[in-house]
Amino acid sequence: MEHTEHLEHTEPPKDMKKKIWRTFWILLGLTIIDIAIYFWLMDHKSMTKNFTFITLGVVKAFFIVGTFMHMKFERKWLPYLIITPMVLVLYFITLMVIEGNYTSFVR
Repeated sequence: MEHTEHLEHTEPPKDMKKKIWRTFWILLGLTIIDIAIYFWLMDHKSMTKNFTFITLGVVKAFFIVGTFMHMKFERKWLPYLIITPMVLVLYFITLMVIEGNYTSFVR
């Protein structure tokens, strides 16, 4: 008796090339915005500048992982399994930065 296992996942859409090019143009636009902000705020040292670059990096990573690594087409629990630890790490980093600023302010 032959045992075949059925692996469930959703199929990528038929117009995948169109979606890849759309993602490429979005990433190009975000990168241009990222570079423009970098040169515009080059002399500033602030948390806003760091937060902006981190946010743009996370948005670009979302597009890269979703489209080029086909994460959009997987079952829902797999992206949540990957995203949840990242969100928690970012939350803890934010708490550490706030605590570090408070400690340096008090001293």
